[in-house]
Amino acid sequence: MKRFFITFFLLSLLIPVTSENIKIKSPDNNLIVNIIQNNGSLLYNITYKDKVILEDSPLGLITNVSDFSTNLMFVEKKEQVINKSYYEPKIKKSYVEFQANVVTATYQTPKKEKISLIFVVSNNDIALKYKLAQNGETARCIVEKELTGFNFPSFTTTFLTPQATPMIGWMRTKPSYEEEYVPDEPIGTPSKYGLGYTFPGLFHLGENGWALISETGVGSNYCGSKLSEGSKDGLYSVAFPEEGENNGIGSANPAIPLPGETPWRTITVGDNLKPIVETTISFDIVEPLYESSTDYEFGRSTWSWLLWQDGSINYEDQKTYINLSHELGYELVLIDNWWDTRIGKEKIEDLAKYAKSKNVGISLWYNSNGFWSDAPQGPKNCMNSSVARKEEMSWLQSIGVKGIKVDFFGGDKQETMKLYEDILSDANDYGLAVIFHGCTLPRGWEVMYPNFAGSEAVLASENLIFTQHANDNEAYNATLHPFIRNSVASMDFGPVLLNKRHNRNNDGGTIRKTTETFQLATAVLFQTPVQNFGVTPNNLDEYPSFVIDFMKDIPTLWDETVYIDGYPGKYVVLARRSGKNWYIAGINAEKETKEIEVDLPMLAGESVQLYTDKKDRSPQMSQIKINDSGKVKLTIQSDGGTIITK
Repeated sequence: MKRFFITFFLLSLLIPVTSENIKIKSPDNNLIVNIIQNNGSLLYNITYKDKVILEDSPLGLITNVSDFSTNLMFVEKKEQVINKSYYEPKIKKSYVEFQANVVTATYQTPKKEKISLIFVVSNNDIALKYKLAQNGETARCIVEKELTGFNFPSFTTTFLTPQATPMIGWMRTKPSYEEEYVPDEPIGTPSKYGLGYTFPGLFHLGENGWALISETGVGSNYCGSKLSEGSKDGLYSVAFPEEGENNGIGSANPAIPLPGETPWRTITVGDNLKPIVETTISFDIVEPLYESSTDYEFGRSTWSWLLWQDGSINYEDQKTYINLSHELGYELVLIDNWWDTRIGKEKIEDLAKYAKSKNVGISLWYNSNGFWSDAPQGPKNCMNSSVARKEEMSWLQSIGVKGIKVDFFGGDKQETMKLYEDILSDANDYGLAVIFHGCTLPRGWEVMYPNFAGSEAVLASENLIFTQHANDNEAYNATLHPFIRNSVASMDFGPVLLNKRHNRNNDGGTIRKTTETFQLATAVLFQTPVQNFGVTPNNLDEYPSFVIDFMKDIPTLWDETVYIDGYPGKYVVLARRSGKNWYIAGINAEKETKEIEVDLPMLAGESVQLYTDKKDRSPQMSQIKINDSGKVKLTIQSDGGTIITK
């Protein structure tokens, strides 16, 4: 896979500053960050188009060797302008141009220990991190607390998902980052578990706009962080993992070398939701950590386990799904848990040969577990240590396996982040793409790791099989993800379940409440470079040819993403482009039919295919022509969808 980065830095000389307060403006001057020194402590605030986004919010670090939160004295300021362009096919927009103003403000303690605060400010995004200097012989530190806070106005409402208590849930696998969101909740409302919130978090500031908080650039260099519980006056802070995560193994506090730095905290700001949905800040400020060992193949995959479950993990059923991928023209098939005992390595080698004869690649599931949960599925103890991992990956490479899916991680400690990175790095040595499941949020990993192919970190489609509650709320959840979880990283959801009943024979189990057109729309709305679709062999005969043809043609790599309309938890309309082809998808979670007029200038005057729901909720396709203004009226039924393709 080819990737290129072009970056230009225009660096000024050190600028003597008489005032201890620093103002940083975006290139268009709409977004302003003020850094304030107040009695030796650091604060910052943010305005967008003269409206308050963050009130005075704390900055600083406390380490086991120095306190960088009080008694700080200003040293110097450095300014930069960044103009950067890069190509990354795995994210929502394959070619990105990024411009930002950067200020590095350096302070010191009474002992002359230096900390630098780096702010990157683009037109709708802010990123900030800390850089610590080495002081004397001390070349290491543990970060005991990060004070970075986000102090929202009192009228703000939140769209947050709670961080789960460690070692609870099925087979003690939590946190698995599959908790539910609460929409438009008053600021400072306690979380479900009392442990704060998983990144990213969306905040609605009424007429002042929107803000999305997340982080990026986290690998083995740090722990994954979260948002703390919010105070009643609107302050949320960066918080570290819980001690009990991963069976209590490893420190909850990150350790860094000196000199060293933290990951980036990111804030995306807009007076509407367009900048939130379209942001690329998670990828703009990170770089690849290694070169691709091969041109990785991303694309579409079938997946027997989702609807056929554990009983399908046998040789004949997997052959059936290889045939299904072949008939659909898909690049991959995923063979899920228990294959080591229910199929065996010898038969897996036979399946790999058979798949190759059908021009289909295979991916295999693994349990990450060494000692941190009770999840019983095999293969186990293959991915948690370097020796076992390399031996296994050598075998995978020898039989032509294209990728692996590694499950059940259960924590954000630095030790766990190192495991993610080690798996990715080793897998690259053997030409394997990697999907993570039962896992944390990816934090810039699409760029950092060339063979990274997506992560779950969401209440994903398997829950539609497990509970009726998930089906009853499917549309609601689906309208959240483009604004929050999927806005900052690829999301391995496993969409498009066309069975009306969620079992193997389509005659029992949980009941799908959404329409077939809704299901097709999720193939566009949910973005990840490898889509493990829920299509089953019976679907090919049960639905009109235009439904199956849509699934045969749908891409997974996008060149452009455009927000059209929506509100998280209610409805969403997005446009994505692959090459010259546009896909506009909309879904509706409200109780009433939604009638909206949308502006599609990219399709003005064009003849297009329109997918909608009939009154009986069955799918239909028609040909229409968009008028020269590009405006079109859409009707979306409750729990239904619409799609326009060109």
